[in-house]
This record gives sequence, structure tokens and C-alpha cells, in this order.
Amino acid sequence: MKTAVALAYRETDAAPRVVAKGRGLMAEEIIARAREHGVYVHESPEMVSLLMQIDLDQRIPPQLYVAIAELLAWLYRLESGDKSAPPPAFSAPPEDVAPSSRR
Repeated sequence: MKTAVALAYRETDAAPRVVAKGRGLMAEEIIARAREHGVYVHESPEMVSLLMQIDLDQRIPPQLYVAIAELLAWLYRLESGDKSAPPPAFSAPPEDVAPSSRR
């Protein structure tokens, strides 16, 4: 079953936030709306699996800062015209990213 997570980040935010997530039809709708609005859709099942553990409107945990920062830097390079930049490789953090209260 397809899953999708949408992140939002503003320069004033401490970290990106999960603003939408879902499975099946909801995931397809999230992806369709992103594409309608010109938002890049990056496919990484491992990243999505980790981000699905985060509650809506919550910031990503520190364990994902580096991975998300690399993704944002890559997107910036793409938007700046560097189409040759390969997408960043994602390696999962060694621990669960969900807050301890959700375990």
C-alpha cells in the first residue's frame, strides 16, 4: 500500500513539520496535490516509514535532521538549475524516531 508524508519548513521554524500523512487513497491525494502545486515528490520508502511515526504538526526529531537537511539542499540545487545532482542516499538512524510515549 502506498504511503506519503508531506513536510513544511520555513526559515523561522526550528525544524520541518509533518503537515500531512496517509496511506492508500490519502497518500495518492497528498502526492497529487503536491504535484499540482509544483512541489517536488521524493520517493524514499525508508524515510516515509520513519516520518509516518511522527504525529501531524510535530517537528521532525533530531535523528532525521541530517537526512532532511541533505534532501532540502539537493532540492535547492535542483531548483537552482543543477539537474545533474544525484538525490541524497538515505541511511536510517539506528533508533526509532517516534517519541518515547508512542512506543
